[in-house]
Amino acid sequence: MAVPATPPQRLSNVLYSIATVDNRGRIADRQMAAALNWTAATRLSIREHDGLLVVAADPHGVFKLTKQGHVRLPADARRAGHLSSGDRVLLVAHLDRQTVTVFPPVALDQVLLPVLPGGEDL
Repeated sequence: MAVPATPPQRLSNVLYSIATVDNRGRIADRQMAAALNWTAATRLSIREHDGLLVVAADPHGVFKLTKQGHVRLPADARRAGHLSSGDRVLLVAHLDRQTVTVFPPVALDQVLLPVLPGGEDL
């Protein structure tokens, strides 16, 4: 496979991480929260969008980070995202938008399997 002469440029304002949903519905990535400048005082909104969960800094939000820097996903959000305790999720932080999008395993399957070599057979 030929290597491109110029590597493609990344969006420097997007960070990726993998996290595990704990038995209380919490997810955490302290480096991501720090990059977003989110603290325990940051108010957040959480909404479902096409099977993804979007966590956004929102002055009118009813959620906050825990003191330990976790986002606690409410039960209705976990149900909407088909999330269970122990599930691994992809976190995508968009620094300019002050959002973290949570990709549940079922959403990752929908996005990734069609582009994996041999994935079209699954």
